[in-house]
Amino acid sequence: MQTSGLTELQRIAFLIEAEASQLKEFLVLLEREEALLISGDTDGLPALTQEKTGRYRQLQHLHDDRAILLSRAGFANDGATLRKLCARLPKTLARWDEVLALAARARERNAINGKLIAERMRHNQGALSALLAAANHPQLYDAAGHSRPTGSGRMLGSA
Repeated sequence: MQTSGLTELQRIAFLIEAEASQLKEFLVLLEREEALLISGDTDGLPALTQEKTGRYRQLQHLHDDRAILLSRAGFANDGATLRKLCARLPKTLARWDEVLALAARARERNAINGKLIAERMRHNQGALSALLAAANHPQLYDAAGHSRPTGSGRMLGSA
């Protein structure tokens, strides 16, 4: 059966190829994110997060397209079905295996980055707690840098 000039199998092969390519680019972003987190250079994180979100949406779109295509053809969207359909296309089958491996690597990298983010947040929370605790203690110096007593000015027991 033909769809838009391509058979379903050709479209599936195209989607698998695109997914592999997108996953490689997503992994590059995850590696950049990890490097920024390790170095403490968090200024680049907002732009990177935006780029990562866009790449994730593209991956989700490819996955959804594949699921819709398989569903319309009466197939389940699972690995066993894809293996069966692509049995006559060894390059596509190899690419599917690559997609699965890349997705596993992306999950691992994302988990590592999540741990790095949690560690950075704990560190920042500790620093913030120390600053807030210091803010509750009276100043030992005035604005001119002169030391000043911490008492209220009147000694106990004096009139």
